[in-house]
Amino acid sequence: MPHKHEIHTTQAPQAIGPYSQAIAAPAAGLIFLSGQIPLDPSTGKIVSTDLEAQTHQVMNNIEAVLNQAQVTFDHVLKTTIYLTDMAHFAAVNQIYAQYFQPPYPARVTIATKQLPCEALVEIDAIVANATQ
Repeated sequence: MPHKHEIHTTQAPQAIGPYSQAIAAPAAGLIFLSGQIPLDPSTGKIVSTDLEAQTHQVMNNIEAVLNQAQVTFDHVLKTTIYLTDMAHFAAVNQIYAQYFQPPYPARVTIATKQLPCEALVEIDAIVANATQ
């Protein structure tokens, strides 16, 4: 059994660097999703300068990768949210909560000076592999 394998979908933005959208670690029963920013998969451009639109696009991109891995938001164990402004915390939190059911994943939120492509929000995830 391979130590890892790539999960890739055209329904989420293509990597803009030397990384995979997600990597499954079958022996560990985990999937590691790379950070998603609010890129439209069809254009490769940021969807909007609006925080809410960006956050929904990030969550839609995560969902596309989860679907490709044959898992759902219910399988997400932990996320990390990166924000360029902590004043956006409440708005992002409200949208984020629309995608998850209790028990919610463990989570970290980090303020950062800048994100790729001038995004306002980025989210990554660690997921339980449902096929294990």
